Amino acid sequence: MRIVVGMSGGVDSSVAALLLHQAGHDVIGVFMNNWEETNEDGACTSERDWADVRAVCDVIGIPYYAVNFAKEYRERVFAHFLEEYRAGRTPNPDVLCNREIKFKAFLDLAQQLGAERVATGHFARIDRADGECRLLRGVDLAKDQSYFLYMLGQRALGLAEFPVGGLTKAQVRALALEAGLPTSAKRDSTGICFIGERDFKAFLQNFLPAQPGETRDVRTGKAVGKHDGLMYYTLGQRRGLGIGGSGDGRRWFVVSKDLESNVLWVAQGDDHPALYTTQARVSELAWIAGHPPLAEGESLVCTAKYRYRQSDQQVTVCLGDRSLHVTAHEPQRAATPGQSLVLYQGEICLGGGIIEGAFHSL
Repeated sequence: MRIVVGMSGGVDSSVAALLLHQAGHDVIGVFMNNWEETNEDGACTSERDWADVRAVCDVIGIPYYAVNFAKEYRERVFAHFLEEYRAGRTPNPDVLCNREIKFKAFLDLAQQLGAERVATGHFARIDRADGECRLLRGVDLAKDQSYFLYMLGQRALGLAEFPVGGLTKAQVRALALEAGLPTSAKRDSTGICFIGERDFKAFLQNFLPAQPGETRDVRTGKAVGKHDGLMYYTLGQRRGLGIGGSGDGRRWFVVSKDLESNVLWVAQGDDHPALYTTQARVSELAWIAGHPPLAEGESLVCTAKYRYRQSDQQVTVCLGDRSLHVTAHEPQRAATPGQSLVLYQGEICLGGGIIEGAFHSL
């Protein structure tokens, strides 16, 4: 079987290509350049990753190519990213990148190359039975990435392979080391790919004009400081507010953003009720099966992740016409509009959507 592997220059996609080659498949490595930028020395910031891809493919003994999806990424992912921040929300571009780039633009390219499947280094699994694909969590729950894949439909999953989904991260690195892959000890990338190690506020200022305004105490309504622009803050944030030491001495947290009046609302104490919600409205729904697991007006008890690094939360969901009403069994801290809420039944990812609004417990 011909399989095209999306290779990032990291250890996970390197081992994905290795395992498929060892299994006897006709494997082609493809490096996706999704963001074009140079550093202060004028060097392309993705060149090191491309060099690692070439070195890995040479060790494995497979052909490799590079493809430039920068235009598609800017139009389909980055433009939406800026639009969301402009609207005061906190988006997750990795989710959209998987749907629009890795499993749309890249998938189309792979099929042009005669591939029957595409593969990535995601820590997730696919269960195929009775003509349907189910998305399962990766075996290594600390690295599970099914959260970022919930927007994929049946077509994409039917053509996808996740070779490292049944392994732990330690096993992946051990296989890379044993095979002599130069990425075996390479540090994992973190954060948003096109921002990297840079200061987030400084990056955003290059694209969106700042609009400073007042920071107010949600308890008293009084101004306690100034903010640099609502787009730079997210719910639950405590660092960078510039008001430490004021009030009763406890730490301040962002609890709300009022775009109309350009006010950043804050509260003191990480137990303040304004930080917690039980009700959320979720829109832009996507279901792995291609249809929801419940009928309109029905309720379903399952678990949810309100953010990637969160443990499963017990929820009851009720399906409306075009949205989902989610009731958490325990108050949720800083449920953030723009973030993805992803639903699970055990190890099965059902799908999810974008948090449109969250409603305070008190």
